[in-house]
Amino acid sequence: MRPTLLAAILAALVLSAPAPAGAGGGDDHRTHAFPPPDRPLRAAFLVVDGVYNSELMAPYDVLHHTVFHLEGRGRGPGIEVFTVSPDGRPVTTFEGLHLDPHHSFETAPAIDVLVVPSAEGSMGRDLEDRRMIDWVRKTAGEARYVVSLCDGAFVLAEAGLLDGRSATTFPGDYEAFAQRYPGVKLRINVSFVHDGELLTSQGGARSYDVAMYLVDLLYGEEVARGVGGGLLLPWPPHPDTASYMVTDPDARSAPATGDAEPEG
Repeated sequence: MRPTLLAAILAALVLSAPAPAGAGGGDDHRTHAFPPPDRPLRAAFLVVDGVYNSELMAPYDVLHHTVFHLEGRGRGPGIEVFTVSPDGRPVTTFEGLHLDPHHSFETAPAIDVLVVPSAEGSMGRDLEDRRMIDWVRKTAGEARYVVSLCDGAFVLAEAGLLDGRSATTFPGDYEAFAQRYPGVKLRINVSFVHDGELLTSQGGARSYDVAMYLVDLLYGEEVARGVGGGLLLPWPPHPDTASYMVTDPDARSAPATGDAEPEG
């Protein structure tokens, strides 16, 4: 058996944690074979006005590239990526790009991977949008994985998805996050945290790390290396360049060799 990714990069901290029940609870699709071999996975990216380019496009690029590295491997046709805005109308990123979303909340198909990038309003006005928060909560309960980038963790926490779970967010917002969501086990000084079906990232350039990790988790290191090669992203990364925290005991079995510190 090949070494696991996290053992290879010597940067994991494996914590004891119960197997994830998921927001949907019960014996749902998370217990079934995944990824399915007969259809693409559907990864939906939530986009609102003020979404940040880096947190949107880094994981979008990585997940999209899976379609070029799975032919003939018997692991499914890769990941279909698309954007979803609340009403399907165009949005403008924080940096000024104009996006025409693929779907609205009402027209989006079933979602396997929900991705919540950070946006200008992720710590403020977006948290007051109850329709959006309700949609995130419902969609997360039906998805196999949920990924947040940077302050997208605030949106997940507002939806109640991170209560009692380990998570991280943008380093400059650790204090604000800890104060607003004391029930979340905030982890600092790590690129991302994987807790069950939830993956939360620091964001910025680190947004590539969590996306590459998810590709490895779904399809194996060989496919992840192929995706990384096409994007000039070394995979696995050197242990000196990234630190990870995995709290799902079923995800990896690497020794506890990383270093991560809880806030407070």
